[in-house]
Amino acid sequence: MQRLALSLAPLLLAALQYGCAGSAADACERDEDCPSGFCRADRTCAPVEEGDGGGSGDGGPDAAPGDDTGTAGCDPDLDGTITRAELPLAPGRTATFRVALDATVSTAGTQLPDGKRAWDLSAALPGDVATEAALLDPDGQWWQETFPTATYATRLSAEADLLGVFELTETRLRMLGVVSPTAGTTRTELTYDPPVDVLVLPLTPSSAWTVDTTITGLAQGFAAFYTEGYEARVDALGTIDTPYGEFPVSRVAVDLTRTVGAVITTKRQFAFVSECYSTVATIVSQDYEAGAEFTDAAEVRRLAP
Repeated sequence: MQRLALSLAPLLLAALQYGCAGSAADACERDEDCPSGFCRADRTCAPVEEGDGGGSGDGGPDAAPGDDTGTAGCDPDLDGTITRAELPLAPGRTATFRVALDATVSTAGTQLPDGKRAWDLSAALPGDVATEAALLDPDGQWWQETFPTATYATRLSAEADLLGVFELTETRLRMLGVVSPTAGTTRTELTYDPPVDVLVLPLTPSSAWTVDTTITGLAQGFAAFYTEGYEARVDALGTIDTPYGEFPVSRVAVDLTRTVGAVITTKRQFAFVSECYSTVATIVSQDYEAGAEFTDAAEVRRLAP
């Protein structure tokens, strides 16, 4: 059986960027203050590729605000609470991330006098690879009838091509199941019962939730049955510096326990969620990580130009 992603944090990969590196970041209050047409959550302008004019309009990473892939109308209020209106997740959105496997980082960051934390993931890591994350439209997909309420699907990890299927409502972002990109006798088609709450909305500094789910279906064409338990909470507020820029974030900590027969596997992960950008970074532990914070990461992912 293909190894399925034991990670919840990468399921949130949905930050949308506009343009590529080029111009310096300028202070802004509104989208119209920026040549790129987008004022980031940290009140600096998103960069514009020289000669690009703010976006290609093709729905890719250079999509301009105001089209159906932009975040026009999303104005972060930086209040530490992320509402549905501040979670820009929709089919067609794309973003570029730098991804490193088996990397050494500090999840603890730096404690600040006001009780918040600062994390710096802006530097290059050994083995970094630029990876595009895309939110796929369920319409016309081979698995559409299995998940009729799905909002989008996206790849779960850099180590496998499996897709997580998600539903976004006014009160939660839920993972409905996991599928392979194509159908056939060796397909993966797994359903989560109940669906896994990836985010509960609004996401506040005191948000916490648990989910115990049973997974059934096919994994590479073979019958599969196992359980997973998720314990999630917002455990810190602060700022994170990524290759794309600095963002104010809520850190969502998730402890995952998977039970397959008599085999139990655990993993810890952090997702850094920013208003109007969704997840701008994730750090996933190695299996059986025991520390509340750790330095040995299985995968590190940061938003990049």
